[in-house]
Amino acid sequence: MKKPFELHAEYQPANFAFRNGTKVEKIINLYPKGRQQSAVMPLLDLAQRQVAEDGAKASPVYGGWIPRAAMDHIAELLDMPPIKVYEVASFYSMYNLAPVGKYLIQLCTTTPCWLCNADAIVKACTDHLGIGLGETTKDGKFTLMEVECLGACVNAPMIQINDDYYEDLTSESMKEILAMLADDLKPKIGSQKGRKASMALTGPTTLEKEAKKAGVV
Repeated sequence: MKKPFELHAEYQPANFAFRNGTKVEKIINLYPKGRQQSAVMPLLDLAQRQVAEDGAKASPVYGGWIPRAAMDHIAELLDMPPIKVYEVASFYSMYNLAPVGKYLIQLCTTTPCWLCNADAIVKACTDHLGIGLGETTKDGKFTLMEVECLGACVNAPMIQINDDYYEDLTSESMKEILAMLADDLKPKIGSQKGRKASMALTGPTTLEKEAKKAGVV
């Protein structure tokens, strides 16, 4: 699970401001007049991505998370009590409220992945990186996080790294992905066995002729 929200932790910056005011304005204007508070979720996401951009240039590096100062700034922009922003940010697992690594590895261990040997994927990560679940490597590159179902059960075992899904994993393919990320290379996303979307590994089971016409087999 994600790290706890600590309002007064030493890592909390004193202030925050969005760099792209035009984008902020466009997001707010997507919602009807008087309903601008609905923009809280996309603005939280924008803040997290801005922090990630800064973190990629820092030494040691770090990943995207949402400081308290950012939530307070969003509350001010949307004319809502800060506690309301904290409630949204702390409810959804996609928001990180404490520093994480440049590559946030979310390991699904829910039943379908577990039945497909997700434990071996967890072990490959902890052994290769030398850290446990909920921990970050000393160089700031990797954080391991155990999560509930990520919705790609057909392609289990799978994980999410930042915005990308990596599916049909084995211990070997997991270690190869980590090695590439350590060098800031981009691994192939999706199935690591060549599966097309959520198709059966044996090939299409329905509309086979149409699938062949579309070139997905």
